Amino acid sequence: MQQDLRDYLISYKTKIEKEIAERLGKLEIPENLKESMLYSMQAGGKRIRPILLIASFEAYGTEVEKAISSAVALEMIHTYSLIHDDLPAMDDDDYRRGQLTNHKKFGEATAILAGDALLTNSFEQIAADSMLSSVEKAELITKLAQVSGPLGMVAGQILDMEAEKRSVSLEELERIHELKTGELLRFAVYAGAYLARATEEQLKHLVEFAHYLGLIFQVQDDILDITGTEEKLGKPVGSDESNEKSTYPKLLGLDGAMKQKEIYVENAKQALSKANAANSTLELLVDYFSNRDH
Repeated sequence: MQQDLRDYLISYKTKIEKEIAERLGKLEIPENLKESMLYSMQAGGKRIRPILLIASFEAYGTEVEKAISSAVALEMIHTYSLIHDDLPAMDDDDYRRGQLTNHKKFGEATAILAGDALLTNSFEQIAADSMLSSVEKAELITKLAQVSGPLGMVAGQILDMEAEKRSVSLEELERIHELKTGELLRFAVYAGAYLARATEEQLKHLVEFAHYLGLIFQVQDDILDITGTEEKLGKPVGSDESNEKSTYPKLLGLDGAMKQKEIYVENAKQALSKANAANSTLELLVDYFSNRDH
């Protein structure tokens, strides 16, 4: 990774984490609930989704503070989904990012409620942002509800569960991950550019870019479940196979999965060029997503 991108990621990761601590710290709520919410929100992670939103904004605009509330809201949605994914009724994981999962630390009931609280408070983060117009708030809240709910991420989670213990086609696998992983990434790219007043034509190509970026992210996730290390991933490797998940390596073989990823990378960069955002941080993030090791 180029040093400039490394510095960029570190800088905005630090800014997002400061905003998370300040905003959740101000909530006047039961202490155990706040502790549980902060536990998962501050558990580490790369903050890829909020940083992607900011990078998309910066491809077309300069007043980056306008994107911060939406970036925080997106990370809250992502974290809520992880808390619920780890529950015994879902993936039944004991560790996340190298530490106990929320339900192992606080109990299932508190973990469920912490996830619920992050989900609902995310929309308030956008609604309370004085830098956004009423039209912008309505647009972002509507889009975020769509990508995280039954039309998006939740639908992908259901399809992913239903695909366990059976063979699926490449088309089915792409559909699962387009919803489960790709929809939040799509929101990140769309929201940032929308707030920076990108044109309708640019937004159309950015949505296509985000589609391929989501697939790149998921293919690499599947590859790392085979080739990665528990130390870097913060969770056991091989969990997809033990849970009989449908994955790209299972469908195409490891070499086939890597070749498919390169097709997605090329398609993503072509869409980015059509959106007049080639040579931006967004293009650097394509290679980062493709080559990450955790």
